[in-house]
Amino acid sequence: MGDTAARVELTPAAARLVRKLREAHGPLMFHQSGGCCDGSSPMCYPEGDFRTGDSDVLLASLSVEGVEEPVGFWMSRSQYELWSHTRLIVDVVEGRGGGFSLEAPEGVRFLIRSRVVGA
Repeated sequence: MGDTAARVELTPAAARLVRKLREAHGPLMFHQSGGCCDGSSPMCYPEGDFRTGDSDVLLASLSVEGVEEPVGFWMSRSQYELWSHTRLIVDVVEGRGGGFSLEAPEGVRFLIRSRVVGA
């Protein structure tokens, strides 16, 4: 895979959940900080509720079927340096995370799976 490979993708289950959350909360965004506990999981927020800045990198604007606008996927710059040779796959698993991500009340949480891509 070259530089044109998608940096971030959603599993079908994650895409279904994004559609459900979009319907309930409006435009969405993800941020992955690399912090402790659930801070290392991707957090989903209403777009703009998490303030990004110079310390963050926009990895992808995800197109999700049934969602009008792209969903931004942001990561802290320091975390990006560690994960720069991976493709991030956003998935969903049962169980409630400990963070403020929008999916928490649904009894599920987003989870990152990764695959190494060519340097």
